[in-house]
Amino acid sequence: MLSSSSMTSPSRPNYVLVSDIIRTPSLSSQRIKALSWFVDSNIIPSYSFPSLLKMAKQPQRKNHTLHCSASFHSTETLPRKDEIAVHGVSEKIVGVLGGGQLGRMLCQAASKLSIKIAILDPLVNCPASSLAYYHMVGDFDDSNTVQEFAKRCEVLTVEIEHVDVATLEILEEQGIDCQPRASTIRIIQDKYLQKVHFSQHGIPLPEFMQIEDLEGAKKAGDIFGYPLMIKSKRFAYDGRGNAVAKSVEELSSAIFALGGFERGLYVEKWAPFVKELSVVIARGRDNFMACYPVVETIHKENICHIVKAPASVSWEIKKLATDVAFKAVSSLEGAGIFAVELFLTEDGQILLNEVAPRPHNSGHHTIESCKTSQYEQHLRAVLGLPLGDPSMITPAAIMYNILGEDEGEPGFYLAHQLMQRALSISGAFVHWYNKSEMRKQRKMGHITIVGRSMSVVENLLSFTLDEASEKPAVERRVGIIMGSDSDFPVMRDAAKVLDTFGVPYEIKIVSAHRTPAWMFSYASSAQERGIQVIIAGAGGAAHLPGMVASLTPLPVIGVPVRASTLDGLDSLLSIVQMPRGVPVATVAINNATNAGLLALRMLGVADTDLLSRMSQFQEDTKKSVLSKAENLEKGGWDV
Repeated sequence: MLSSSSMTSPSRPNYVLVSDIIRTPSLSSQRIKALSWFVDSNIIPSYSFPSLLKMAKQPQRKNHTLHCSASFHSTETLPRKDEIAVHGVSEKIVGVLGGGQLGRMLCQAASKLSIKIAILDPLVNCPASSLAYYHMVGDFDDSNTVQEFAKRCEVLTVEIEHVDVATLEILEEQGIDCQPRASTIRIIQDKYLQKVHFSQHGIPLPEFMQIEDLEGAKKAGDIFGYPLMIKSKRFAYDGRGNAVAKSVEELSSAIFALGGFERGLYVEKWAPFVKELSVVIARGRDNFMACYPVVETIHKENICHIVKAPASVSWEIKKLATDVAFKAVSSLEGAGIFAVELFLTEDGQILLNEVAPRPHNSGHHTIESCKTSQYEQHLRAVLGLPLGDPSMITPAAIMYNILGEDEGEPGFYLAHQLMQRALSISGAFVHWYNKSEMRKQRKMGHITIVGRSMSVVENLLSFTLDEASEKPAVERRVGIIMGSDSDFPVMRDAAKVLDTFGVPYEIKIVSAHRTPAWMFSYASSAQERGIQVIIAGAGGAAHLPGMVASLTPLPVIGVPVRASTLDGLDSLLSIVQMPRGVPVATVAINNATNAGLLALRMLGVADTDLLSRMSQFQEDTKKSVLSKAENLEKGGWDV
């Protein structure tokens, strides 16, 4: 029945060409032509043939479709394209050039929406192979292979930019839908061309220049100074293609390490950055753009090691970084996810490092930390679906790349031990890419930890990485502070309330007048340490609540404490007369109980369980009052 030219796929048992079916008396030539799989495709799964042939012998029915994805129809009865109902989110086949970990996570996101992903990758057991709708084994930089692959897809995208861009341009001329556009891939895959493009669009960049020989490199060193960053124009990623010359004497060795001038080199002036930032942006087919929160990336040996979301920088810096990223992506063509890597310099400038036209390592955290992951967002964008909300659903997240620590089996063992520890942590999510070969510094997986503050997730990550460390203590949510231990008899009522509700807290003596430096340190670090509300008790001049409120964005509740004179009225008036812009909530004199309850209500805004318990507390209080009223009516006032 089948010729010997059938194709083998690791993710599907066997595939055969429709044209290879040998005609039999039971199948007419017209029926053979009516067999199709996808649009303009000539490949179907061979395991579907028994049922397919059975259907072929049955009487003709209008627009009959097989669930195995091989369809059987007559051109005379086929409805117009605009009349065909879409079954699900999208029936288009998304072809992805590359089947690495990014392709794997695209497949995982596609599964949720039942979107079919086809991948082209040379490795039979590439990470995406087991999850893809089908996998064509072949090189994504081979023109004939890419063109054949494109016939089986309705949208073509990439998970790696180092593809044959000339072929993409040919495909676009033939009407193939490539997203992002081939013009964008051409710009991005040559880092020098990328720099030229962005400089022409007014994007702030480190100074750069092309070098063609050692004299040119020395001239660049004279102009830019040292250290000098030397980069390959093409095929530079994950630490490859970069070398630093700290002096003119090191130029030759750095150039040799990059493969020489034949490789195509350029230099960049060293950017004295204090942090590396990244902004992931999605652009839809209508050019609408959705920006994810700015994150900080920490590199180890030029490979992304840790990502902190959101970045711990000022709102002004976040806005500037987002604006630069937005402007850069706006200068490119096509839909999809774009990751913009940035430098934050010592003087507060934002400089563009480079752009990736695909899902990115700095966006892995979005799977657990955002309303819409970068992977789902990429699929939405290239298919023309509405973009999702990119905002975070957790206050903080940290992503740790699982890099190979050793070769072969010892490396697998170390990675396994690390993942075992991560799986014991609440809020930790493990992703393993299922790569068959372990090498040092190879990206094998990642761990994302989400929590209510960066301090919380950093401590949990430290525990995960350090086998000898103890599990972090429960993070405190409320800070109870007072100017003197004489205030404690009043302030402990707030602690009692928090104990009743099981909310962890800390109690500290922090004097605005006697220990101003300690007060400054406490208030300015409270948010980073996971504190969400501060209750500050003070008597007399009562400066503590207002001073703390001026140093932290957290809500502060002031408790006026009765002193030896004026019965606490001076404290109350001091707290309620804070200047505009420095809000402090307050309660009655010595009423730390209400301060504790108010703190619980503030926490309950983002904690449904706590809010429910507060509602129960109110109900119990009501029942208690009604019970007393009933007893009074029944027994009289002298009971």
